[in-house]
Amino acid sequence: MFIGEIAALATAVCWSLTAMFFSFSGRIAGSAVVNRSRLLFAFLFLTIAHLVLQGTIFPFGAEPFRWFWLAISSILGLVLGDTFLFKAYVLIGPRLSMLLMSTVPIIGALFGWLLFGETFSTLEIAAVVLTVSGVAWVVTEKQPGLTAVQHKNYKLGLFFGLLGAFGQVANLVTARYGLVGDFPAISATMIRILVAVIIMWGFAILRRQVRHTFRQWRNRKAFPAMVAGSFFGPFLGIWLSLVAIQFTRLGIAATLMALPPILLIPVEFFVYKKPVSPRGIAGTIVAFVGVSLIFLPQG
Repeated sequence: MFIGEIAALATAVCWSLTAMFFSFSGRIAGSAVVNRSRLLFAFLFLTIAHLVLQGTIFPFGAEPFRWFWLAISSILGLVLGDTFLFKAYVLIGPRLSMLLMSTVPIIGALFGWLLFGETFSTLEIAAVVLTVSGVAWVVTEKQPGLTAVQHKNYKLGLFFGLLGAFGQVANLVTARYGLVGDFPAISATMIRILVAVIIMWGFAILRRQVRHTFRQWRNRKAFPAMVAGSFFGPFLGIWLSLVAIQFTRLGIAATLMALPPILLIPVEFFVYKKPVSPRGIAGTIVAFVGVSLIFLPQG
């Protein structure tokens, strides 16, 4: 019971951690280096996990239609969507970047209804609205004291963050088609990551950026953060996100997976010493009330 919902909450925790690690390493090594590196590291983690759990190093027997949908999901989410999100991390930081993902649950619920016939009870609709409202309330708070250059970067970061959000919705919808028939989520994750590795490193080879990427791995500050972010993000986080959409409705999963900005508020307060406004606290409370409603028994 609540397997999908718990997996979605765990995904939110993983993405909160990976946002911090990648925001830090991206400022040192560059977002492009981090983006392609994390895919390679994640594939290594997945190879070990797949061997332990499925008995093979790769899902060689996956049907062609799964390859098609999971490849499309990978391109829209891991290649395009995450590239935009990484740009946003560097420009406006992890919490604001993840806050823009608050648009995902609404769009995800709409696609779940249109494509998969998913319906929601009145209580679940209230839960989604409360959760998304709490997150959105925080992101719409004005950012005082920005210089002209910072303001330009802020707007550009918001734009990239929104593009990342659309990529996430497309990623969830197309991945759902590739998971039909109880296909193992870890096998689907491996296929998606492999497609992204081939594309991202293919571009790196064409642009002669491979050597530059390897040089950045020597940075003693950036490299550990890249590896840690790869573990919690494209390895564990994506795996759990596919478990979530297998066992619960798309809109519910997307709502719970949109919680990283709320989870990052105490981190920014205690770790980065950034003050939290009353609005931020209120938005957090509203969001968590919405989450609690999702886990109430449905009558």
